[in-house]
Amino acid sequence: MLCDNPYAEWYGNTMQIEGSPTQLHHRRTYGDAPYDDFVAAFDDASTRADLDALAEVCRSAGAGYVVLTTKHHDGFSLWPSGTPHPTKGTYQARRDLVGDLTAAVRARGMHMGLYYSGGYDWPFNGAVLKRAADAILAVPSSPQYLDYATAHLRELIDRYHPSILWNDIGWPAGGNLAELFAYYYNTVEDGVINDRWLESTLPRNAVSDAVIGFAGDVLQALWRFLPERRRRQILFAGAKHYDFRTPEYSQFDHVPHKKWESTRGVGHSFGANRNERPEDILSPQELIWLLCDVVSKNGNLLIGVGPTPEGAIPELQLAPLRGLGTWMAGHGGVVRASRPWDVIAPTGPDAHRVRYLQNGGRVFALMKLAADARTFRLDNVEHGSPGPPVVGLPAPVRCDLDPSSGTLTLPDRLPDHQVYVVDLGDSARPRAGAALPGSSRGAGPAL
Repeated sequence: MLCDNPYAEWYGNTMQIEGSPTQLHHRRTYGDAPYDDFVAAFDDASTRADLDALAEVCRSAGAGYVVLTTKHHDGFSLWPSGTPHPTKGTYQARRDLVGDLTAAVRARGMHMGLYYSGGYDWPFNGAVLKRAADAILAVPSSPQYLDYATAHLRELIDRYHPSILWNDIGWPAGGNLAELFAYYYNTVEDGVINDRWLESTLPRNAVSDAVIGFAGDVLQALWRFLPERRRRQILFAGAKHYDFRTPEYSQFDHVPHKKWESTRGVGHSFGANRNERPEDILSPQELIWLLCDVVSKNGNLLIGVGPTPEGAIPELQLAPLRGLGTWMAGHGGVVRASRPWDVIAPTGPDAHRVRYLQNGGRVFALMKLAADARTFRLDNVEHGSPGPPVVGLPAPVRCDLDPSSGTLTLPDRLPDHQVYVVDLGDSARPRAGAALPGSSRGAGPAL
């Protein structure tokens, strides 16, 4: 789990695990150079980074907001903090990357969110995560770290007024989160926070650490028997207060009443991983369909990309973003500010390739083509129109719909979108007795 970690942003940890692919790569490429030897090269390249171009990539992909990693688990900050690192001193980028990207993002009409790793700071306590129990044991628990992290967040709030305060892993115990949240909400009018603020209540001593270690070893032994799909899902226990949940590489199969955000990389990593292959990256159709599925269930999609130090997105990662941007140019009006409908999908064989949502009082069906199959069975919906239009095309195109059976057929000649949106109108309603897997009551609009 940790030795074969695909997350490039965990490089500083994984390179210290004996025999890991990352360590072998590091020794082969950089010899015995320490992690901090990368700082100078990063500073030189990032000083020249075109952050306006980076923000434009996000805008052209159809993004409504951007979230930047301001400090990850390696403790290195991307803004000129006035709070020195407790063990590293001045450990930050030469350029104010947070401020410059924030300005570029807002200039393009998007909201700006800031990620901060409150749960891990490897150099603070010399943590190296090698086994499952270390996921808990590596969290700093001292008052000094609590003061440091709190001061950092207050700086970010005061300087950049982020619309989203996105914490990771958890939060050190002993502080006053209610006070911190109140300060944030009172400073940022439209501010929201995620769910990764859980404060550990476990006592930390030799006995408790031994128990945690044993439980982690049991989990590690059982890890290989878990289905591959489950291994890739990361769910965080919700804190006492949050505005939205953040399942990682995971999605819900129902409509949660509370807003949520599916977060994952466009590949298997959030940072740019040079070893990712084309088959590791989402295709444009996969990314578009992922957005459709998430939005239909009251979620937002936070898709991670890893810029180079110069601020450029690798070409492999750009391809699905371009495809999503093209699709959003014609369909963004349906997706943005939409809400879940009374049913998520058909109940029959097309349940895996149809999603419903509503916007402006109208119901829309989002449809994914599979092997040129253009017929869909919408078996749990009653329709008011026999020929609903396809949305987002330069010229009007209507579908063939049999209201009695709910069978809808797309025309043969359509642009190669692979994912189509059909307007079912303002009179569509679930058929009597249709399963209602989730309710839209209280659901927030998709951004």
